[in-house]
Amino acid sequence: MDSITDRGSIHLPAHRLTASGDEALSEVVAEEVAIALVYNGLSHAVMMATPRDLEDLARGFSLTEGIVDKPSEIYDIEVEPAGRGMEVRIEIASSRLAALRERRRNLAGRTGCGLCGVESLDAALRPVPAVAARGRVSRAAIARAMANLPAAQRLNRENGATHAAGWADADGALVAVREDVGRHNALDKLAGALAKMEATKPGGFVVVTSRCSYEMVQKAAAIGAEAIAAVSAPTSLAIETAEQAGLALVAFVRDGRLTVYAHPERIAA
Repeated sequence: MDSITDRGSIHLPAHRLTASGDEALSEVVAEEVAIALVYNGLSHAVMMATPRDLEDLARGFSLTEGIVDKPSEIYDIEVEPAGRGMEVRIEIASSRLAALRERRRNLAGRTGCGLCGVESLDAALRPVPAVAARGRVSRAAIARAMANLPAAQRLNRENGATHAAGWADADGALVAVREDVGRHNALDKLAGALAKMEATKPGGFVVVTSRCSYEMVQKAAAIGAEAIAAVSAPTSLAIETAEQAGLALVAFVRDGRLTVYAHPERIAA
C-alpha cells in the first residue's frame, strides 16, 4: 500500500496481460478494512468497510439498528487507527448502553452482514416500524434521482467497486450520497449523514446502487423514507417487509423503466 486517496481508494501494483505482453500498472482499488464499533468501551460489531465517513457510519448504524432511538442519545464519536483496521468509539446514554448489554447477553459471535449483535432469529427479524409519512413518490423523481446518482459516486469512479446510497427529496434532487464497499454500510453512512444534517423531510426517498434486501428496507424505514428504489432486484423478505412497513419498494430502475414490488399506489405516474 503506497498511497491513499482520501481514505477510500488506494494505489496498488497490478499486471495487465494482453496479447502483446505483460504491462505493469499502478491501479486504484477500493480500500477495505476492519471497522470495530465500540459503545462505551463495549465492543459490539466488527465489519469490513471503506474507512471513510466513519462518524456517519457509527451514527447511522446506531440509529438503524435500534441501539439508540434518537441522535441526541449519542454523546460523542471518536475514530482511531487500531492495528490493521479502525476503531470507532461511540459514547451513548447509559440507558441505551444497558439495553445494548441485555441485547448482547450470551452472544456467541459477530457478523458484518448488517444484522450485527443479534442472538436469535426473532431478534434478526425484528418488526420494522411503520413509516409515518404515506405520501406518493413520482416515477419522474425516482428516475431523476437514479440518473444523477453516478455523478455523485466519486469513489466508484476511482475504483469501480463501491456501492452508493442517496437521499432524494420529493422532486428527485439528491440531498446526500454516501459510498462504501458494503451496501448496508453505504446506507448506514447515509442515515448518519442525514441525522447530522437533520435533512429528512416528508416526500424523501432512498436510492441504492445494489439489490434490495430485508436489511436495506429495514434501514430505509428507520430513517423515515417514503420509498426505496434499487437499481437491481429485491428479495422476497424485502418485499414482505416493505409491505408491512408501508414503504414503497421499487427495483430495476434502469433504461427508462422500473418495477414496483410493494405499495404501487404510492408511486405516481
